[in-house]
Amino acid sequence: MIASVRGVVLSVGLDAAVIEVGGVGLWLHTTAATAASLRPGAEAVLATTLIVREESLTLYGFAEEDERVVFDLVQTVSGVGPRIALAMLAVHTPDGLRRAVSSGDLAALTKVPGIGKKGAERIVLELRDKIGLPSSSPASAAAPRRVEAEWTAQVRDALVGLGWSTKQAEEAVVAVQPLAEQPEAGGAPNVSALLRAALRELAR
Repeated sequence: MIASVRGVVLSVGLDAAVIEVGGVGLWLHTTAATAASLRPGAEAVLATTLIVREESLTLYGFAEEDERVVFDLVQTVSGVGPRIALAMLAVHTPDGLRRAVSSGDLAALTKVPGIGKKGAERIVLELRDKIGLPSSSPASAAAPRRVEAEWTAQVRDALVGLGWSTKQAEEAVVAVQPLAEQPEAGGAPNVSALLRAALRELAR
């Protein structure tokens, strides 16, 4: 199993990236937020999971080890494959998923594209005793940071890549902009938190 990769980012897409490792360019599927955090020419370290199928070898990359752990765990649920598992991490943080599963919050789980009420019930039933409790508060898991013009394009493009129209994506960006403009925040914008907030707006 390939547990992690470290190398120079060669290219970045909406939900994938190519990272050069030992002269070989590895294609990694990622969440849109992870892809948005990578910069071509910069070095990156991603936790990874290799999915082996009869006809393919597919590598998935994650900004944090905890995301990889949850990605692997949710796929133990009947009917949940890599695509839905990645969508779950696009909408929720690992702790957000733990919170939803442990509390039986079906509404939160059905905000994930591809998960209906029955699927959410199955996830809660099969994971409640496995996934554990959240390790951080909702506030610390999605603390907003200083707004910069670049984040709006990143979030909009990520939403379009996930299947929403440009108009829907732009409306969601406008809706979450106050989160990025909180005066007490500092540093670069938290694209991951803003993308999740936009996805929650679109799921209403």
